[in-house]
Amino acid sequence: MSLQGILLSCYVLLVTVVNCKARYEPNWESIDSRPLPDWYDKAKLGIFINWGIYTVPSFHNEWFWYRWKGTHDPDYVEFMKNNYRPDFTYPDFAADLTAEFFDPNEWARILNSSGAEYIVHSSKHHEGFGMWPTNTSFNWNSMTVGPKKDLIGELAAAIKANTSIHYGIYHSLFEWFNPIYLQDEANGYKTQNYVDTKVIPALHELINKYQPDIIWPDGDWEATSTYWRATEFLAWLYNDSPVGDTVVTNDRWGSDARCHHGGFFTCEDRFQPGVLQKRKWENAMTIDRASWGFRRDASLNGYLTTQDIIATFVETVSCGGNMLMNIGPTKEGTITPLYEERLGDMGSWLAVNGDGIKGTRPWTTQNDTLASNVWYTKKSTTVYAITLQWPTGLTFSLAAPMTQPGTTVELLGYPGTFSWKARAGKGIDIMIPDIPFNKMPCKWAWTFKINGLANV
Repeated sequence: MSLQGILLSCYVLLVTVVNCKARYEPNWESIDSRPLPDWYDKAKLGIFINWGIYTVPSFHNEWFWYRWKGTHDPDYVEFMKNNYRPDFTYPDFAADLTAEFFDPNEWARILNSSGAEYIVHSSKHHEGFGMWPTNTSFNWNSMTVGPKKDLIGELAAAIKANTSIHYGIYHSLFEWFNPIYLQDEANGYKTQNYVDTKVIPALHELINKYQPDIIWPDGDWEATSTYWRATEFLAWLYNDSPVGDTVVTNDRWGSDARCHHGGFFTCEDRFQPGVLQKRKWENAMTIDRASWGFRRDASLNGYLTTQDIIATFVETVSCGGNMLMNIGPTKEGTITPLYEERLGDMGSWLAVNGDGIKGTRPWTTQNDTLASNVWYTKKSTTVYAITLQWPTGLTFSLAAPMTQPGTTVELLGYPGTFSWKARAGKGIDIMIPDIPFNKMPCKWAWTFKINGLANV
C-alpha cells in the first residue's frame, strides 16, 4: 500500500473511533446509562461553598428572603423591623455584598489545605442573584451590583491555576419570587417560559464559560424533570458540551428524578443512609448545623466539631458515598477562622489516613458488629478498619476480618506491624502497643491497614 493509502486508512480509522463515542438520547433510560467519570468516585471529599445576598443579613439561614416575605416568619420580620428602615427591600442588601477581602488565591490555598479533590461553588441560590456576569439577569448579578466582580470566574481561575482540585458549580433551578417562574407555576407548569428564558441559557453560559467538572442543580422539587427540560439539557451536556467526557451531575433535576435519575444521588440534604447503596451517592452536609450560608447569630456549639465531621466522613465513604462539606463565606469575602480550622483539620487527618479513603471501594462489611465504632473500606486486596475511638486496653477486637497465616496489620502513620491472633470462628484480636499520646499518628480517628485476609 502506498503512503497516501496508509494515511487515508489511518484517517478513516480515526474518524470511525471518534464517531463511535456513545451519544445519549434525551430520556432517562439513556441518560442513566452513562458511566460516572472515574475521578469522582476516587475523590471522596468535596467542599461546598454557599455564598450569596443572604450572606449580608446573615441571620438564621440562607432562606432569609423567603422566610421574611414569603412565610412572614416572626423572627425575620422582627429582625428587619428592629434593624432596617421600613421601606427596605431584599434587593437593597445587594450593595452590601462588598467582597472587598475576597482573595481567590487565598481561598484556593485554604480549600486545598482540606485535602478535598473537588469543590462546588454556588452560582445562584433560590433568591436569583447571579454570582457571575450573566446575560440572563443583567441587573441582578455580582458584576452589576455589589462586589462588581465575576466571583465564579475569579475562583474558578484560581482553583485551576493553583491546585489540582476539580471545580464544580451549584445552580438553583427555581427562584422564589421570579415573576416568570411564578406564572409558569400558576399555569400548572404547562408553560416553560422561565426554563426557556432563564434556566437553560444560564446553564449553557456556566458550562461554556467556566467548563466545570460538576454541575450541581437544586431547587427542583416543585416541578418534574419534564418541566425543567432536564433530559434535553443532559443529552447536550454529555454529547456536545466542552466538558462532556469529564462532567458529573447529581439527581436534582425534578420531583421525579431525585434519588431515581441523573448522575450520583443526593436524595436529601445531609443524606446518610448508614448502609451500602446500590448507586453512587453524595452526602451534602454543613459544618454549621443549622445553615448553609454564613450566619452571625451562630454559637460555637452550632458548628460540628472535627470529630463529628470525620465520623460522618468515614461512615459516608464506607457506605460508598462522597461527602460534600459546606462552608459559608462572609459578605466581605472571607472564610472565617473556624471554617479554615475545620478544613485544615480534614487535610491533616487525610495526610495520615488518606490511603484508607481516597481511591477505596466499599468492602463486603461496612460497620463492624463487634466494634460498632469501626467502619471498613477496601483498595485492591487491602482492607482498612477505621475506628472512631481509640481502643481501650491492649487488644483491639474485630468481628469481620477472616485471617490466614500471611495476614499483616499496620496502623497508618505509625511504624512497624502489629501482632494479632485469630478469634474463634471469625475475627481478629489485634495487639495494641502502649503508644504515648505525643506519638499518636493523628488526633481523631485511626486507620488499621490489613493485608492478606481470607475474605477480601
